[in-house]
Amino acid sequence: MSRARPLPTAAVVRSVLWSLLSTTAGLGIAIGVVDAVSVTSPAVVLLAALAVGAGDLLLRAPLRRLARASGALGALVLGLAAQVLVLGAALRFLPGITSQSWSDVVLVLVLAAVVMAVGHWIMGANDNAYVVGDLVRRSRRRAGPARRERAAGTAGRADGADGADGADGADGADGADGADPPGLLVVLLDGVSRPTLDHAIEAGLAPTVQRWLATGSHRLESWWARVPCTTPASTLGLLHGTTEHVPAFRWWSRTQGRMVVTNRPADGAAVERRASDGRGLLADGGAAVSTMFSGDAPTSLLVLSRAGSGLGPGQLFVRFAASPFVLVRAVVGTAGEAVKELYQGWQQTARGVQPRVPRRGWYPLLRAVTNVLLRDLNTALVAEQLVRGAPVVCVDLVDYDEIAHHAGPLRPESLRALEGLDRVLGLWEEVARGAPRRYEFVVVSDHGQSLGATFEQVVGSSFPDEVRRLMAAGRSPVGRPGSRPGAEALDRRTAGSVGDAESWWPANAALNAVRSDRRGEPRVLVGPDREPDGRRAGAEPRDPKTPEVAVIGSGNLGMVWFCREPHRLDGAEVAARWPALVPGLLELPAVGVVVVREGEDVVAHGRAGRHHLVSGRVEGTDPLAGYGSRARADLCRVAGLDDAGDLVLVSAVDTIGRVHAFEPLVGSHGGLGGAQNEAVLLRPAGLVVPDGEREDVDGARMLVGAESVHRRLVAWLTGLGLRAADG
Repeated sequence: MSRARPLPTAAVVRSVLWSLLSTTAGLGIAIGVVDAVSVTSPAVVLLAALAVGAGDLLLRAPLRRLARASGALGALVLGLAAQVLVLGAALRFLPGITSQSWSDVVLVLVLAAVVMAVGHWIMGANDNAYVVGDLVRRSRRRAGPARRERAAGTAGRADGADGADGADGADGADGADGADPPGLLVVLLDGVSRPTLDHAIEAGLAPTVQRWLATGSHRLESWWARVPCTTPASTLGLLHGTTEHVPAFRWWSRTQGRMVVTNRPADGAAVERRASDGRGLLADGGAAVSTMFSGDAPTSLLVLSRAGSGLGPGQLFVRFAASPFVLVRAVVGTAGEAVKELYQGWQQTARGVQPRVPRRGWYPLLRAVTNVLLRDLNTALVAEQLVRGAPVVCVDLVDYDEIAHHAGPLRPESLRALEGLDRVLGLWEEVARGAPRRYEFVVVSDHGQSLGATFEQVVGSSFPDEVRRLMAAGRSPVGRPGSRPGAEALDRRTAGSVGDAESWWPANAALNAVRSDRRGEPRVLVGPDREPDGRRAGAEPRDPKTPEVAVIGSGNLGMVWFCREPHRLDGAEVAARWPALVPGLLELPAVGVVVVREGEDVVAHGRAGRHHLVSGRVEGTDPLAGYGSRARADLCRVAGLDDAGDLVLVSAVDTIGRVHAFEPLVGSHGGLGGAQNEAVLLRPAGLVVPDGEREDVDGARMLVGAESVHRRLVAWLTGLGLRAADG
């Protein structure tokens, strides 16, 4: 016997009516603007809106079947074509409407999307609920009284006690009592520090998170993002359980003789191959959405390391592409976001906000695509996975991090981006209420951000320029083996100069995925590390002569490699070759610590003292005094990584935590200082963290390192019955 279809709830009816009203208003205004289209009465516009909705329902299934063969790019094209076809049919064939051409249809479609987007903004609904409106309605319809009661704690149940001995905080796969099986949604909030989230909650900008904390469904705590606290390192650790192969965002590889850049899809794939044991966080039927690495997920959507394989299964993109006005409104919103960025950047300049960096060039477009188009697409893809019942889903939301890099971590536009992400959490919560699983929501950030003027603003020249200047000053006649004294002039070519590279990886993932549907060979298409046509990612350097020095900046973490040397130079060798380099760097006001290897030791040099990181012995004034209790362990570890620089630098940090990025970014992360290392872990109260797994950091107890967070996530999956115990 088939189960009776649940009756629509009042909320569903209101949502349908609001959708119909907004569509009718958008079409009516657009038709009124386009002279070539006319109607005989307002009722005809309502009829057209109904026809558009009906056409969407009728075409959804055949579009999915076509998309399986055409791929994601085909789904996007088919979906847009379907919208034009349905609206065109309504305008051309419904009685009481006349239109002259298909170009008029496209114009009405675009104008209606603009009107609907502006209407949402005026009504104070400036979010992307329209992206999955039909999924929310289906969820509300499926959620009966018992499920709705449970939904108040869908994002997490407070049925466990923090620190319960021997418990992973999960009460098993359930199901025996007829309840839905469990599921886990892991949301990565890129760049959000614990202090920043606290500010947003206090300011009323994160009502979803605030409600979870107020009802007791969730617990909020910090975890320590070790150096390098960058997206590739932390994401690799969270998804694959190791960060050993990532010393920075990009680095010089002596074994490959080139710069490795993690936003190159080929390099990202190579890093994942080194790190993966096949049992990543998402290995057991999971889905990765818009992440840098896959976590060994069987389903990968917009994943950088798998960009060469395309966007993902085409049918999963149909809902976003074909739903009436969704894709068009996303494009319209993207254009509006670019204009908003230009205005906000001008406002900072007009008000004399300090510190600040220029917000021009490609950045306004990058922000617009990342914060609107890709966020809307991610919202739809995750909602689809929840409805499908994927056991574990992980998504990376980069909106806040992107804006905070250029505006500052606590600037108004940055916090507004965080407000938008909170609304996305609430939207997924709505969808999860009617999903076939009881989804627990875990929100974790990969690192935080710290504010400060850039290295170049403080020093007056760039980090690579200063390194070259100091290498040339007082250069020792002791050159490379076989060279004549005084014969070796400093090579002016420098590999890997600083630039805002990290922000570009989501755009490169999407563009490469679309491009690979046509001809493969993924590479960096946009951003400072863009590769010119004809050069494959991972190929040998453009110039066959290896540069003498590579200089990179990952936030306020800097590294220097002497590329022609077959091994890492220790402090004595550096001092003999370039005696002015380390002392000169330490004299710069933006530099706080320079770390070098000295035999079996690792030494952090400051202006007035040295800290031996292996033994802990301090000579003179401790250069790590202002960096917190984790500085010694973190710097010793990163300096010992295989591909770490010959020199490792951390910028100066002042008493209120301001740092100096070696990149042109006013908000940065990568090294030590400020809030960049204090990441967020927002977990259901029933998923506990045993205190024995925490460590003491400056008087607070927290998990240390992305690897420890990974182990805890795996333990929760095991406790929920979503993963077999390994080993």
